[in-house]
Amino acid sequence: MSHMSFVHPYFGAFFMLFLALGVFAFITFAANSISKKLARRNDEKLKLTIYECGFPTVKQPNRISPHFYLFALLFILFDVEIIFMFPWAVNFKALGMFGFVEMALFILLLGIGFVYAWNKGALEWHNIK
Repeated sequence: MSHMSFVHPYFGAFFMLFLALGVFAFITFAANSISKKLARRNDEKLKLTIYECGFPTVKQPNRISPHFYLFALLFILFDVEIIFMFPWAVNFKALGMFGFVEMALFILLLGIGFVYAWNKGALEWHNIK
C-alpha cells in the first residue's frame, strides 16, 4: 500500500486544471494592469484631427439594432439544438422507445422555447429609426 493512498487517481489532472486557471487569471490580470499603466490616453485629439484634406470626423453612436443580436442568438441556439437531433436519427433503431420518448420531450421543450420567443416578439424584425 502506498503512502499516498488517500489521493484520488485524478488528483494530478485536477491540480493541473486549477493551476492552469490560476496562471490564466494571473496573466490576464497582469496584462490588464500593465496595459492600463502604459497606455497613452491623450491621443483623442490626434484621432479626431483632419488628415490632409479630408472631412472633419464626427463621432456617431452605434446604430446597430439590438434586435439583430437577439435574432442571431436565437438562430444559433435553435441551430445547435437541431444538430443534437442528428446522432439520435442515426441511432434511432438502437435507442428504441426510450430514445423516442427522450427526443419527443426534447422537441417539446424546443417548441415551448420557440413559442415563447415568438410570443415575446423576438422573431419580429423592428425598423431602426
